[in-house]
Amino acid sequence: MGQIILRLDRVMADRKMSLNDLAEKVGVSNVNLSKMKNGKISAIRFSTLVAVCEALNCQPGDILEYSPEDPAE
Repeated sequence: MGQIILRLDRVMADRKMSLNDLAEKVGVSNVNLSKMKNGKISAIRFSTLVAVCEALNCQPGDILEYSPEDPAE
């Protein structure tokens, strides 16, 4: 089964934005954004995704990537 891979860390690095800066702009705790950055979430609210995309000036597809195969298999 495929999976969704979060690329938030890559987009943040490209924009030279720290986790603290992004958390402040998005209005989400550092802990929650850290989980998102490290791929430790199973869901994301569209409102959070919109806020992250606005803060990073990116598209959802820049942050989310579909992989048809689970790399753990």
